[in-house]
Amino acid sequence: MSKRKSRSINIPGLDHGSAPIPMGARVGNMIFSSGIMGRHAETGEIPDDAEGQAKLVFSNLRAFLEQAGASLEDVGHVTAFIRDDSVRKALNDQWLVYFPDPDDRPARHTLVHSLPGPLKIQLEIIAVVGEGM
Repeated sequence: MSKRKSRSINIPGLDHGSAPIPMGARVGNMIFSSGIMGRHAETGEIPDDAEGQAKLVFSNLRAFLEQAGASLEDVGHVTAFIRDDSVRKALNDQWLVYFPDPDDRPARHTLVHSLPGPLKIQLEIIAVVGEGM
C-alpha cells in the first residue's frame, strides 16, 4: 500500500493567523484551497468595501494557484462565501474579469454565510493540473 503524499501550499501574508491551517494542499494533480480572503498580502489590510475585497480575493486566488503550480484555467470548481447578497455584484464583476469567456468558466456555487471579522467574501477552489479536454 502506497503512502499518499500531500503538499501544503502557503503564501506569505495570507495565512490563517495562529491556526495550523495552510492556504491549501496539492495531492497529485489535485489542488484544494482553504478560505482565500480579500486581504492585502503585504500590508495585511482588508478593505472595508466589497469591491476592494473582491479584487483582492481574485488576485490572491491567482497568487495561490501560481504557488501551487497551476493557473486559472485549471480551476474546476469555486465555492464563494459572501456575507450577504449586497456582495454578489462585486463578486460577479471580478468573476467576469478573471473568467470572461462564458464557454470557459469553472463551476461555481455561492453561499450567503457568516464570515469572521470584516470579511465580506471568501473563496474555496478545487483545481486539476495537467488534465486536458
